Amino acid sequence: MENTAVIILNWNGLNLLKQFLPSVVQSSDLAQIYIADNASTDESVAWVKLNYPDVKIIQLKKNFGYAEGYNQALKQVPEEYCILLNNDVKVEKGWTKAITKLLQLDLKVAAVQPKIRDYNKPEYFEYAGAAGGLIDYFAYPYCRGRVFDKIEKDLGQYEKETEIFWASGACLGVKKSVFFEVGGFDTDYFAHMEEIDLCWRMKNKGYKVYYTPFSKIFHLGGGTLSNSSPQKTFLNFRNSLYNLLKNAPSRAIIAKILLRLIIDGFAALYFLFQLKTTHLWAILRAHFSFYKNFYKIRRKRNIPPISNKYYTATSIIFKKIGHIKS
Repeated sequence: MENTAVIILNWNGLNLLKQFLPSVVQSSDLAQIYIADNASTDESVAWVKLNYPDVKIIQLKKNFGYAEGYNQALKQVPEEYCILLNNDVKVEKGWTKAITKLLQLDLKVAAVQPKIRDYNKPEYFEYAGAAGGLIDYFAYPYCRGRVFDKIEKDLGQYEKETEIFWASGACLGVKKSVFFEVGGFDTDYFAHMEEIDLCWRMKNKGYKVYYTPFSKIFHLGGGTLSNSSPQKTFLNFRNSLYNLLKNAPSRAIIAKILLRLIIDGFAALYFLFQLKTTHLWAILRAHFSFYKNFYKIRRKRNIPPISNKYYTATSIIFKKIGHIKS
């Protein structure tokens, strides 16, 4: 465990640090804990220095957001096994061990996610990751234990370590060498779904992403942007389109994007019927931003000619009715 770092990205999160950092410090065994501070203007850094002098501070020059914030932070830590942890997470004793073990034992395992349960409803999975991320034919992400807003109760149904498609950024263990081999987080995302893009690029390079139930955390969620935030809606819709364009196999990718336009249009109408016009506008802005940056994002494609077994559900249906070929 001496080669493991726990890195918490923080921006004006003093109250969250007061609530959640104690459990991380008490329960992380020999892992070195870092606070990567995105130029906070509150007393976050001073409080950590005063109360937890063994926690190392990485002071960034400005608010880089999630993606570039972690890119900058990982360049400044010597440890190979890095666990990126939100500042609104409670952990259990020894939680780092299973994550680091998976990263150590298999050279092809590049990223690992623990079981993520809800801090406020601890018997249930939490929205951001649950028991490991999957993705459908149109690059819409979902999780084992959570589909759309339907959250499962943890009844022991996901108790095996298993390969997944993407690991949640709420708690993401990575090999630092592979993280930088594939280019780190894409800073064009700023926040949200950049971990899916990262994992997708890892898988396109032949690496594996895993879930372990032997590490368990409790995530508050919404610490930066709540699920009701129009800005979160904008980032999620735009960045999922980025993921599709950057990483999906070349076959029928334009058709997928056109179908996404239609499906996202129905989502916009849903918000209209609910009189949530700010979210409707967020979806429109997401598409405007995507098409504006289409060629910039397209230039980032680096897709090997391999299929991926983790296109579940939707792709299986389309194959059965003959709309796409294996």
